[in-house]
Amino acid sequence: MDEREEVTGFGSVVGHEEIISHLQNAIRLGKVSHAYLFGGEHGSGKKLLASLFAMTLQCEEHGVEPCMKCASCRKALSKNHPDIINVTHEKPNSIGIDEIREQVINDVGIKPYESRYKIYIINDAQKLTLQAQNALLKTIEEPPAYAVILLLADNPDALLPTITSRCVILSLKPVGDQLVKDYLMDRMHIPDYQAEVEASFAQGNIGRAREMAGSSEFHEMTENALRLLKHSRSMEVYELVDAVKAMSSEKQNIHEYLELFTMWFRDVLLFKATKEVDYLVFKEEINDIKERASVSSYEGLEQILEAIQSADSRLRANVNFELVMELLFLTIREN
Repeated sequence: MDEREEVTGFGSVVGHEEIISHLQNAIRLGKVSHAYLFGGEHGSGKKLLASLFAMTLQCEEHGVEPCMKCASCRKALSKNHPDIINVTHEKPNSIGIDEIREQVINDVGIKPYESRYKIYIINDAQKLTLQAQNALLKTIEEPPAYAVILLLADNPDALLPTITSRCVILSLKPVGDQLVKDYLMDRMHIPDYQAEVEASFAQGNIGRAREMAGSSEFHEMTENALRLLKHSRSMEVYELVDAVKAMSSEKQNIHEYLELFTMWFRDVLLFKATKEVDYLVFKEEINDIKERASVSSYEGLEQILEAIQSADSRLRANVNFELVMELLFLTIREN
């Protein structure tokens, strides 16, 4: 859970209504399963949902929301509940068999200390080694009545089918842009225009949106990208390439820059087609968008969007940076 933000039960989660309703029904009907797999990209809210589910299961009020006030909820909030075990791992990229043995398998036979359940939260479950997964399998197949195992995976396909087939699978879908924008404006007090850009860029991922909202680097990146796009017709190709090279320090941010280029040219295409400002992401850039729309054809804009996508793929395949960017800017200039 994010300490910077007040969590007030499932109501504080943005989106994921179906998953919340499934979890609350399971609690209400007393049909809690022994193993759940929360799947969704990094930042999609798996940790928050799993933490709230664990808190609710242990809450002394026995409702479908954590009360946030009882001793159990307070312990869970401060991360020192004896019956909610967050599995930790030493190596950043793998969770080994010894860690699973020590923290889950050898521990699960000990009854809960003070609660109804004993809950194990395994974050980054896609990092479980095959041996660790096989060792965990027996516990998932024949758990004690009080055990609940919550697996959180960015990529659930990395887990063995024997594991996933024994879990209730909850797939977190991207949240709607409007919900993300409202969240940024209402809870993080981000101004309208900025929230619009960040919500579009986050592509339904609240964690990513929250990260960007608190990052001066992202705002600087957006300004740089827009400045470059506005001057792309008056600058020489080599100047554009040098500017991008200077901006994308160590070339780490280049994919984010390309994403911003895509958003801007989509706005140009949308404005050309509809003459509407309401649906644009970069509403404040309307003069430049209008000007670009007047000089580029529909085909030209489609070609530019394809070229950006192609540049992104080539850079991911480690094709020479200067070469890829030169080709891209030539396409932007020609169209």
